[in-house]
Amino acid sequence: MIQKILIANRGEIALRIVRACRELGIKTLAVYSEADVQSLHVQLADEAICIGGPKSSDSYLRADRIISAAEIADVDAIHPGYGFLSENAKFAEQCESCNIKFIGPKSKSIKMMGDKSVAKDTVRKAGVPTVPGSDGPVENETEAVKIARKVGYPVIIKAVAGGGGRGMRIAHNDISFAKEYHVARNEAEKAFGNGAVYIEKYIEKPRHIEFQILADSHGKILHLGERDCSVQRRHQKLIEESPSPFLTPDLRKKMGKSAIRAASAAEYENAGTIEFLVDAKGNYYFIEMNTRIQVEHPVTEEVTGIDLIKQQIRVANGEKLGFDQGDIKFEKHAIECRINAEDPARNFAPSPGTIGLYYAPGGHGVRVDSHVYSGYVIPPHYDSMIGKLIAFGSNRKTALERMYRALSEYLIRGIKTTIPLHKAIMSDPVFIEGKATTAYMEEFMSRTPPDLFS
Repeated sequence: MIQKILIANRGEIALRIVRACRELGIKTLAVYSEADVQSLHVQLADEAICIGGPKSSDSYLRADRIISAAEIADVDAIHPGYGFLSENAKFAEQCESCNIKFIGPKSKSIKMMGDKSVAKDTVRKAGVPTVPGSDGPVENETEAVKIARKVGYPVIIKAVAGGGGRGMRIAHNDISFAKEYHVARNEAEKAFGNGAVYIEKYIEKPRHIEFQILADSHGKILHLGERDCSVQRRHQKLIEESPSPFLTPDLRKKMGKSAIRAASAAEYENAGTIEFLVDAKGNYYFIEMNTRIQVEHPVTEEVTGIDLIKQQIRVANGEKLGFDQGDIKFEKHAIECRINAEDPARNFAPSPGTIGLYYAPGGHGVRVDSHVYSGYVIPPHYDSMIGKLIAFGSNRKTALERMYRALSEYLIRGIKTTIPLHKAIMSDPVFIEGKATTAYMEEFMSRTPPDLFS
């Protein structure tokens, strides 16, 4: 039985895990960098150990130091959260070899789904629709051009080991392809140490819709519905909601079954996400699997009433999922806004610094997941997200109204944030009507004066 968990992460997700563990009666160990000594998860965990300097490469990405801390504190399991080492198959293997439970999938599944071309081939064989393109990494530019011509422009060039929008380039013809192919390879090599790329047909103005998966070690795989993540900037999600205002009941059912088939093909355990692109006609295509908990998991929690972090821990403990697909009810609508320390009026420039005043909104149908507070110093070394604001209600209209009200109450002084941007989006007719695609943010910013976000 798991009695003590090391949290190999920081910020709001680390705090989220501390809270779930406390409710389950499980002790927690926070590991932290020198820059995070003030963070709430460090203060609220049962124990805390500093593992290095401010840079991620000196702390949160140091598997050796995390494993050493786990052995010193005699923990039973490690929860990796998201980002950092959460999808690192080698780290999962190290945990397994040290007899420390990795709260996530087996290293074999991480490896399989972490390679985009292998993942695509795996789910295709399971009957899941995939975007037309190369069967795997392309060997050279000549081969790549032939494939691009075959599937038809525009195409997207993607890093095999990619993520977060890095190593992704769009080409509309042979001339632009030559340039973008080499740029994508160079970006991939710098970001992931792997310059391999593959080619896909570029689906213009699609919806980005993901299905939440839960699977235990006894063969049961369920989906907990979808999240519409179409509102993105440079492939980084800004707003997520469930259910999607675009999906019909029939399409939702088909995609849910495809998500389960994809997870089954990966021999998956624990929580994960199957991501799809959906075109205007309702054709959907698998793009990747995230083998971890997602930033936007609270959206699903509020819609279904299921605590995903607790379920992760129970599955890692060897327990069976205590419900079946038919038991999962989708009775609410939920929307999440990512609150980032960025200045939308200055091309989203990072805004680290000291928070002078912090007041989080509350009231019926509002949830805030955040690790910051008045006087907290936001370090410049990590992702700019400082919190997540979730609003929910019996329908989308109620969730939208509550979100706008909550954003109006959310006070953060001393730094710039994306709160004004989110307020403007909540008032935008295109978003209100549920018509946002992955092209939405670019279009919205082009028709919205920057001083609206000041």
